[in-house]
Amino acid sequence: MTDGENRIAELTGWGRYPRRRGAFIRPRNLDDLRAMIGKGGVVARGNGRAYGDSAIGAAATLDMRRLNRMLSFDAQTGCLVAEAGVILGDVIATFLPRGWFPWVTPGTKFVTLGGAIAADIHGKNHHRDGSFGNFVEWIDVMGADGEITRASREENADLFAWSVGGMGLTGVILRACIRLRPVESGWIAQQTVAAPNLAEAMDVFESANDATYSVAWVDCIASGAALGRSLVMTGEHVGAEELPHAYRSHPFRTPRKRNLSVPFNAPTGILNRFSVRAFNAFYWRRAQRASRETLVDWDSYFYPLDAVLGWNRIYGRRGFLQFQCVLPLESSKAGLAALLSETAASGQGSFLTVLKRFGQQNGRFSFPMPGYTLALDFPVSARTFSLLDRLDAITLDHGGRFYLAKDARLTATTLRQADPRADAFCTMRQESDLDQAFASAQSERLLL
Repeated sequence: MTDGENRIAELTGWGRYPRRRGAFIRPRNLDDLRAMIGKGGVVARGNGRAYGDSAIGAAATLDMRRLNRMLSFDAQTGCLVAEAGVILGDVIATFLPRGWFPWVTPGTKFVTLGGAIAADIHGKNHHRDGSFGNFVEWIDVMGADGEITRASREENADLFAWSVGGMGLTGVILRACIRLRPVESGWIAQQTVAAPNLAEAMDVFESANDATYSVAWVDCIASGAALGRSLVMTGEHVGAEELPHAYRSHPFRTPRKRNLSVPFNAPTGILNRFSVRAFNAFYWRRAQRASRETLVDWDSYFYPLDAVLGWNRIYGRRGFLQFQCVLPLESSKAGLAALLSETAASGQGSFLTVLKRFGQQNGRFSFPMPGYTLALDFPVSARTFSLLDRLDAITLDHGGRFYLAKDARLTATTLRQADPRADAFCTMRQESDLDQAFASAQSERLLL
């Protein structure tokens, strides 16, 4: 390859921890991919939005962003055929003006389709619609032998089932056919309910089970009677005729935003119990004073953090760790209370604490299951590692499991205690001769 396409680089995930030097390769074509897969220990990487080390190759990392063409679209079915390196935001920019939007989207539009499939991402509508994989019709996967296999629910069904949520460890996803949903505007009707504690927040989720979207911001510093006080936000796509008169002639035209940027690492320690407590108190009071029913443009509703470029730098040079677990429905209330109590007692405080309700999930190795998922972010420090070990133990005690797309520090033992499917996944990789060809820093750490 020419200079700059094959180089040694220090790679991280979005959390900027851990850091690992290794070969970083930008294939120009399928022959380049075959050659690198043949050397072993590779994993595909999209736009680098996995938080930990799941998209860092054990021996080499394959940058898939050159494979970024949209190939065809069927306006009758909403089926888009695209290469794995296509960014979700580009799909929205192209198809929202035509009346189409992704069925499932995470909290950032800067993910690739290949990454979305490999992590089987979820959104604010999992309780109703499930995860991203539910809307994938087929995928083309390059295997350990360099051959390309089309996999779907009907054809090569095992490969499809393991690849959706397989963290890139079943082969390199090259292309996919995904379904988009029809929408009539670029606006969301958002309703915000202030719940004074965890029990009431969960009651709001359960009463809003028919809402298309639901998510909660949680004040992780609050304790006592206010433990888990939350702002629960539901959302619905707005029909063209439901818009204010001034918007009806251009229902997909929304305000153009000026992105902010964090150009440098914030000083170590800027996010501490005092700053997080002050922010949470301010946000709670401000939201209570705001209108409970608002019309929000799609970008602000789904991707508020995308408006701050490089927001991961606010955690400082050492980066941050995200803890995300899901707890079964029957143990969610007790488990969430224990997790939030431990976090509040630690005094460390998560700047971003998000709660969502999950519905049914049938993926072979996908993260969600019926229940509640909690995500918390903490700056990297010795105290954070100690806290997260305690949160791991609480999760295990309540039958929960962990999201590998956000993981940077789980142990193989903890993973298997939480998720017995890991052994079946590992066996499948060995029996299919995938374990030597495809390996990430995460798969090495977790013995997958």
